[in-house]
Amino acid sequence: MSNNELANALLQACQKRGVMLATAESCTGGMIIAALTDIAGSSAVVDRGFITYSNEAKVDMLGVSAATLEAHGAVSRETATEMATGALARSRAGLTLAVTGIAGPGGGSAEKPIGLVWFGVALADRPVVAERQLFTDGGRDFIRRETVRHALELGLRALTDVGLASW
Repeated sequence: MSNNELANALLQACQKRGVMLATAESCTGGMIIAALTDIAGSSAVVDRGFITYSNEAKVDMLGVSAATLEAHGAVSRETATEMATGALARSRAGLTLAVTGIAGPGGGSAEKPIGLVWFGVALADRPVVAERQLFTDGGRDFIRRETVRHALELGLRALTDVGLASW
């Protein structure tokens, strides 16, 4: 499925379940919310997108703990989880998708290589789920597009009966 088809399917799943959606994005810089709002009628379920590229924005806009950032860094399970939780608390959404990663071409390390992305998915009344993906370093654009695709897939999975059962 293309990103456009995934975005459309996620919007339909949100509408079917009566769930509003918000994003908290770092490495994608708003590409997820853009994919969703490119579709006519998305305003029925899209509440907002938080673009929190800097650590300061993560703290100010989403309530990510400065201690978390200091101890684990921006690209971590803990930060992705706090981003998703913060977006849920600071919006009307019942589903939030958070991403934080290293898209390159610089900024990678042996511990956190280029292509590493942490995803956080928060669904009201469920524990937050965090997932780590290491995308092939096919360049910045490739990593960011794959991050959008995976985030949309996670959101769709969170709203399916199978996804909720294993949540």
